[in-house]
Amino acid sequence: MKLRQRAIDAVRAQFGRPTGLWGRAAGLLMAHRPSNRRRKAWAVSLLDVRRDDRVLELGFGPGLAIRELSRIAAEGYVCGIDHSELMLRWARRRNADGLRRGVVDLRLGSVDELPAFDALFDKILAVNAMMFWREPVARLAEFRRLLRPGGLIAVAYQPRGPGATDETSAAKGREIAVALIRARFTEVRLETMRLKPAVVCALGVNGAGT
Repeated sequence: MKLRQRAIDAVRAQFGRPTGLWGRAAGLLMAHRPSNRRRKAWAVSLLDVRRDDRVLELGFGPGLAIRELSRIAAEGYVCGIDHSELMLRWARRRNADGLRRGVVDLRLGSVDELPAFDALFDKILAVNAMMFWREPVARLAEFRRLLRPGGLIAVAYQPRGPGATDETSAAKGREIAVALIRARFTEVRLETMRLKPAVVCALGVNGAGT
């Protein structure tokens, strides 16, 4: 029993930056667990992505949302940043068509040291990533500067592990919303998806002139 628990703990520790054998196990969970796939699709739907949008995903993992985004923004640009080399390889395989068409651009990197971009983005997405950011308000303020005026960010979260409840989700949702406001996003709102436990998504707009 203790060995099983150690294995579970080892996999959980890999969700922040999957590497090696346990990272592969974490990546498989992220890619194939039905609730994860539903969570990603729901978060993407909240962004109301247009055919020619420029979209950035922070922490793309195995590349599920990138694939969905590139299908919608078929004449746009979908960029992803992730600091796991393993997830970068997996996401590139999953998004080979988008990469070939020049719609998808996947990069190895960290939110602490974002690369330079040629133009501003219309939408930004982060799913179960904010808990790994140092100084999240400062990171969100930096992301706001990457958005065009009127651009939209969606930060989604679903707790995992023993003791995770809808109340855990709601509390984290409020925390994310406050962080967006402190980072000077406007029109901040919370959406909830009824899974077990619930998924929350805080959305904010880069208000022009703020």
